[in-house]
Amino acid sequence: MFVEKNVPLQPYNSFGIVAKAQQLVRISSTEALQAACKEGNFAAEPPFVLGGGCNIVLTGDVKPLVLKMEIMGKRLVEETARHFVVEAGAGENWHEFVAWSVAQGWPGLENLALIPGSVGAAPVQNIGAYGVELQDRFHSLDAVNLHTGELFTLEASQCAFGYRDSVFKHATQTGLLGKAVITAVRFALPKAWRPEVSYADLSRKYADFLSQIGTSPAQNLREVLLKQEQLSRRSWAEMLPELIPSASQILDWVVQIRRAKLPDPAVIGNAGSFFKNPFVTPEQRADIIAREPKVVSYNMPDGSIKLAAGWLIDACGWKGKGVGNAGVYEKQALVLVNKGTGTATPATGGEVMTLAKAIQTSVYERFGILLEPEPVVV
Repeated sequence: MFVEKNVPLQPYNSFGIVAKAQQLVRISSTEALQAACKEGNFAAEPPFVLGGGCNIVLTGDVKPLVLKMEIMGKRLVEETARHFVVEAGAGENWHEFVAWSVAQGWPGLENLALIPGSVGAAPVQNIGAYGVELQDRFHSLDAVNLHTGELFTLEASQCAFGYRDSVFKHATQTGLLGKAVITAVRFALPKAWRPEVSYADLSRKYADFLSQIGTSPAQNLREVLLKQEQLSRRSWAEMLPELIPSASQILDWVVQIRRAKLPDPAVIGNAGSFFKNPFVTPEQRADIIAREPKVVSYNMPDGSIKLAAGWLIDACGWKGKGVGNAGVYEKQALVLVNKGTGTATPATGGEVMTLAKAIQTSVYERFGILLEPEPVVV
């Protein structure tokens, strides 16, 4: 394997933090990864796997060998009676893969548009947005055992998917953190597709869409939907075709919504949502509401309550504030940003984590909730 020395990592992390990889190997195929496993002693010294670099905070130079995943390729694997099974290499850009699949006429991933990162990192985090999680569309994945170099396949039941969680995030006996690297991911995209527009931002986009339709039945339905905070759960099959948005339309809406709320990493460095939305019991929510009636929360199917971490942070007065050149984005308190992007003094990983810990302390002292960061701290 060809090992590059002292490679600058600022271009490879979306926060734009200055750091170096002491040693880096670019992995462009499964065979190259297997060869690296044979040459390296990864059982004793696990490598650091770098995908899109959109979910990490670098606090210094990276000493372990960095495996830069660059396995490309997109294809339709098979077509069943119920699904299109589509595969992408781990190095593919996630948003570009979503846009490509929708353009091919294989809908299902449109709600996950514009999430930064690579395809290989998506199952690790079990990414999700606007009512859809990766596990809802997941078929299987291929990975390489770093200790043996053997290629293996996992189905959904073997990935231990949870909220922003998977078997790849745990270093337990059954976990795969530091033990395996994903090389390709497959998705089962439903032929009996129905749009998911129940989240408030998409509901508003859909209401605007309906308002532009002039037919009488559409107007009647529009008036019903506009009176509801959430969209009707009626069967999409019962609706007129012109009332149903296409997957490409939903993709465009999601892109518009995310661009209005979230900063472009190319303009101002960031890692997207920095904290996970916390889950509480109904009793805990009632206690918080008694003190903070405006707290934003969502009822989950399992009976738990999801709180909006961004609202909690904003309520503590952090929006627009910062530590050094690390700041809280003025339009979305859930996003921490590198205010020094493009300058000679970009934020350091230390500044980012100091800010994150200060936010955690504020939220805990006010609400009794400890926020959990999403990015991996290196």
